Amino acid sequence: MENVDATVVKQHLIDPEICIRCNTCESTCPVGAITHDARNYVVDVEKCDLCMACIPPCPTGSIDNWRVVPRPMAYSVEAQFGWDALPEELSPEELAAAGVSADLALVADAAGDAAATAVFEPGAAPAFAAAEYVATVPPWSAAHPYTNLYGPRAAEKSIAATVVGNVRVTEIGKDYDTHHIVLDFGATPFPVLEGQSIGIVPPGVDSDGRPHHPRQYSVSSPRNGERPGYNNLSLTVKRVLEDHQGRPARGIASNYLCDLKVGDKVEVIGPFGVSFLMPNHPKSAIVMICTGTGSAPMRAMTEWRRRLRKSGKFEGGKLMLFFGARTKEELPYFGPLLTLPKDFIDINFAFSRTLGAPKRYVQDAMRERAADLAPLLLDPNAYFYVCGLKAMDEGVTLALRDIARGAGLDWEAVRASLKRDGRLHIETY
Repeated sequence: MENVDATVVKQHLIDPEICIRCNTCESTCPVGAITHDARNYVVDVEKCDLCMACIPPCPTGSIDNWRVVPRPMAYSVEAQFGWDALPEELSPEELAAAGVSADLALVADAAGDAAATAVFEPGAAPAFAAAEYVATVPPWSAAHPYTNLYGPRAAEKSIAATVVGNVRVTEIGKDYDTHHIVLDFGATPFPVLEGQSIGIVPPGVDSDGRPHHPRQYSVSSPRNGERPGYNNLSLTVKRVLEDHQGRPARGIASNYLCDLKVGDKVEVIGPFGVSFLMPNHPKSAIVMICTGTGSAPMRAMTEWRRRLRKSGKFEGGKLMLFFGARTKEELPYFGPLLTLPKDFIDINFAFSRTLGAPKRYVQDAMRERAADLAPLLLDPNAYFYVCGLKAMDEGVTLALRDIARGAGLDWEAVRASLKRDGRLHIETY
């Protein structure tokens, strides 16, 4: 981290009380300064260069926290993993006792503020940095989102929703049990838009006796509810039985949600999300690229367009879907997807573990449809949404680059347009 003096630093920290562990900060950091464990997301003071790429995508504001500290007293990654709340700012007396003058503290603080207003330039970024591509502004015609109505810093810390539905949406199998869960909020206002998410607070405490932190889930129903006209919403939840290394592990929130019964109460915070929103103008085309439960926001967008079309209120706008999974049995909503009219949505599946067939990923399916995607890259009314496991963001953006170059387009100009105009949105975890 660059500072005005070797003895003082304006340290970037993440508030664990507000963070919903959505991974947007880690996925957008171009220098690998942000990491996480099972409890907290943290910033490595030795790597952070104050580029501010992580600030705009954060849905809660937990990322926007700073402390002026003497460098020898900077909070280590290990210390951050162990706390449940941010430390108080050091007083002038404490700074003075550590050898930091009031003037030097002010200069360090101002230097950090100047960096916070600087434009992120990825010149020294690694070969792939999501911050170079991801839009942090919504489509110009997106509806106004409401955020943070309930949570640690809101008047009400959380609200209770009632489970009114819980059905399995994948074929029976030991490691791909995915559920469609419907939550009803009764008379409590909880407005959401397609692309937004909520936080679920699992009951109980962890092995250290601390309350479980919230887990983020994308809403899979449109703005007028899973059941139109009702104050409810749906989630797409996969039961987690192993960690990212393939070792047996039971996901705290996913197993809790998948085991819920109708009538059970669930603690909810949110909603979250201000940029991953669908466009509303009639000419807008939407390209949806997802894997597994990353289909949740895509289902919301598709269902809203389907309802508008059925009512005669939306006749334009192309829909394309690239949906990947290991096998078709693992694909959520596979049956219902097949019933959607072909003139309404152009669906492309990609399965990577089908017996006797070569591995095929969403980026492979995209390259096969290059002739159809290239014009959409240039179309100012076309928007691209990517959601799923973190490993897919690089493959998808490189596929878009190859499609653009294959069509003779200036990729750098296209890339800048996608980001500047809110046309490429990526949420991976």
